[in-house]
Amino acid sequence: MGGLVRILEGRFGRLVLIDLAAGESCAAQADPVILMQSVGDDLLFLNPGESYTSEHAARILVLHAASDWLRASFPAVFGASEQQPFVQAREEITPRIRRLADTLAVEVLNDRFVSAERLDFMLQELLLSIVETYLARRRTSSPAWRGSRFEDSRIRRAIGLLRARPNKELNMDELASQVGLSRSRFYDLFQLCTGFSPRAYLDMLCVETAISRLSSGQGKIAEVSAELGFSAQSNFTRFFLNQVGVPPSEYRRAASRPGTEDLSTEPKPSESE
Repeated sequence: MGGLVRILEGRFGRLVLIDLAAGESCAAQADPVILMQSVGDDLLFLNPGESYTSEHAARILVLHAASDWLRASFPAVFGASEQQPFVQAREEITPRIRRLADTLAVEVLNDRFVSAERLDFMLQELLLSIVETYLARRRTSSPAWRGSRFEDSRIRRAIGLLRARPNKELNMDELASQVGLSRSRFYDLFQLCTGFSPRAYLDMLCVETAISRLSSGQGKIAEVSAELGFSAQSNFTRFFLNQVGVPPSEYRRAASRPGTEDLSTEPKPSESE
């Protein structure tokens, strides 16, 4: 395999950022593999025993997904009897998955800031997005959602609504009503399905959005704050600091030059930049 840039491990398996030269390969051993290229319009899938050879030099984010982790969320898709869970080796990547892949790559490069909880959340979001976008529509024998903790379509709809516009001002009572559930039942089901309360899930989506904007240079911090529904930029700064461990200005600077600076010694740019 090519030049290793970063590697993170957890119950999800291994998340590896590598630089592949033209002609170099990446292989799936006993577990499925998902490959996300830094550029390009495709998402690549390897079933156990398959390999991928890069046609040109590329930086690739590779998820060597632990089979136990996959089965726990989607037993109908990744059960022990499913030797070839991925029907297609290559799929056109969606804007949502593209943003997730790019944000994950930023988080891997800035691994001193990433928390296990946030990493688990983003990988769960990635897996859920892959199943609902590619796998669910192609399964005819056994529905992809059967036996899954995401089987309740009302919770999946609520997740979709949260993703569509992460905003701290969102009213959870109204969201519960939109998906046809009482507030208490909504909270119970959401926690059971996702492992997060609705508010904690929204917070994670807000952090994910903020990291995506900050690392790509899309907008000033004040604009990101307003987009996410914070009444004041100072509130957003406190929220980001609490969630990530550094202020948004420092994260943005680190994301522009990952792994090359000491945040404690460099001068901090203005929060309003």
